Amino acid sequence: MSDSKSSYQQILKTTSLFGGVQFFNILISIVRTKLIAVFIGPAGMGIIALLNSTLSIISSISGFGIETSAVKNISEDYKNDDLKTVSKTIQIVKKIVFFTGIFGMLLTILFSKALSVMTFGDSSQTYSFVFIAITVLFKQLSSGQLAVLQGLRQMKLLAKANLYGNLFGLLFSIPLYYFLRIDAIIPTIIIASLSALIFSFYYYNKIKTEKEKLSTSAVLLEGKSIVKLGFMLTISSVLTLLSTYLVQIYIGKNGGLEQVGFYNAGFTLLNSYVGIIFTVMSTDYFPKLSSINFDNGKVRESVMQQAFISIIIITPIIVLFLTFISVIVPIIYTANFNAIIPMVCFGIIGMLFRAVSWAMGFILIAKGDSKMFIKTAIGFNILSLIMNVSGYYFYGLEGLGFSFCVYFLFHFIGLKIITRNRYDFYFNSDFYIMYFVCFMICISTFLLRYIEISVLKYSLMTLMILISFAFSFYQLNKKINLNEIFTSFVQRKKDKNDSE
Repeated sequence: MSDSKSSYQQILKTTSLFGGVQFFNILISIVRTKLIAVFIGPAGMGIIALLNSTLSIISSISGFGIETSAVKNISEDYKNDDLKTVSKTIQIVKKIVFFTGIFGMLLTILFSKALSVMTFGDSSQTYSFVFIAITVLFKQLSSGQLAVLQGLRQMKLLAKANLYGNLFGLLFSIPLYYFLRIDAIIPTIIIASLSALIFSFYYYNKIKTEKEKLSTSAVLLEGKSIVKLGFMLTISSVLTLLSTYLVQIYIGKNGGLEQVGFYNAGFTLLNSYVGIIFTVMSTDYFPKLSSINFDNGKVRESVMQQAFISIIIITPIIVLFLTFISVIVPIIYTANFNAIIPMVCFGIIGMLFRAVSWAMGFILIAKGDSKMFIKTAIGFNILSLIMNVSGYYFYGLEGLGFSFCVYFLFHFIGLKIITRNRYDFYFNSDFYIMYFVCFMICISTFLLRYIEISVLKYSLMTLMILISFAFSFYQLNKKINLNEIFTSFVQRKKDKNDSE
């Protein structure tokens, strides 16, 4: 089997594993979102969105990006599947996340009143921030443990930790939302973070690493490279969250909390449900890219493979969403949220650009190119903020969807220029041909939405669904020969049954 074919199969294997887990996570998220929509409505969703956005900013500031930079360092140090080569790095990561978690919790408590005034316009939510400050510590500890599993590429353990953490967080949240309604917001945020911590701790402890006693000075000295890259990642993360936060504040002041709820609901569909494919694939993609970051040729091949898989998977998803969006929104939320449909339809086209720019963006992090990474983070986040505020100002929620789409087009072009000049990265002509066909399939489906005759519209959109799946299957089969994989799978099952 060729290395290229093997690589595509590994990507698909990991994607299948985490895709299955994330499918259940999406179901969990849908149930949670439905509970919120039914029991506390758009305004309650707006409150949750603002609380979580604020906490995310605090976590990013205090966390120093350790959950990402740790993955890079662990992946680089992990040699020949020998845990001894990486035990010291793991111990350092554990100590760093503990200190940063405590720091973040104290920061939230200390500035609780100021956070309430900045976020909600008054001090009414001061004690809410005091109570949920503990979640900053929980999140940092669980993120550190998950980073170790990811860096060691222990994908099954990582998948289980994510799945069960989300599941049990939901199970405890259901009765709270039912009985307490809007008063359940704070308890459910705490319970969700505690559940994630417990299961990340359980599955992390299945990895038997050698424990070394390290002094504070040794942690600071050895952890310098982790913190250095992590600090740059923190700035980028904070800028992204701050941009989102400012957009939410702007919408809240000009359109009210209900509009913030609509904004959050729309982008939850785009980022959490459609964009989940990026989270799934980055789980194995990032540590793999980090381990080969010194070789531009291998980096180019890996990024191209990842971008290819991203495009052929997300194209049918985009077509399905565009076709059934009028059914999806009321199911996930309620009919009151139909106002977000135009925003989602414009925004989902941007996911096609995001799929490629996402794959290229990891090059900067994997190579530890801190200076260029921070420059792009500042530039792109300023552009995102200006475009989103302008989009909402001129065209409301629909304008936000359009600005999301155009932003990722600019993001794709910008990263293409940067990676070409700095790392000699480029896509071959076959990729661009495949990409163009996928783009035309998605645009055609989008335009079909404007046909007024329902029978004709949905007949043609159904045809586009079949075309998108057929094209993706054809492209994937060229790379890995799906028939051969299926035959091999059937033969293994047969041999197993015969032996029994």
